Amino acid sequence: QVQLVESGGGLVQAGGSLRLSCAASGRAFSGYYMAWFRQAPGKEREFVARVGWNFGTTKYADSVKGRFTISRDRAKNTVYLQMNSLKPEDTAVYYCAISTLTTIVGSSYPYWGQGTQVTVSS
Repeated sequence: QVQLVESGGGLVQAGGSLRLSCAASGRAFSGYYMAWFRQAPGKEREFVARVGWNFGTTKYADSVKGRFTISRDRAKNTVYLQMNSLKPEDTAVYYCAISTLTTIVGSSYPYWGQGTQVTVSS
């Protein structure tokens, strides 16, 4: 049973930073892709960033490029999202997810965490 547990969310002022963590368990993740998505109130879920488990290749949404960095620690089975220069529009519930596909489409990710709230005040 795959489990994903996010942590690290909170309240931060605009321009500040947060680091989210996603601890994964339940299987070996070789060949998988780990991603972060977010959903703001009244909006659809959107892709944020993705990292390949084996080689660490990354992909970002245009809205976070240059501000967010996704990484993984294979020894700890953990994926991180370092968020810098945060803006009020980054406010959302952030979810980590796992897929065997190189996709940014949320419906292609079968495993999801419970989410962690990020609130950026202006």
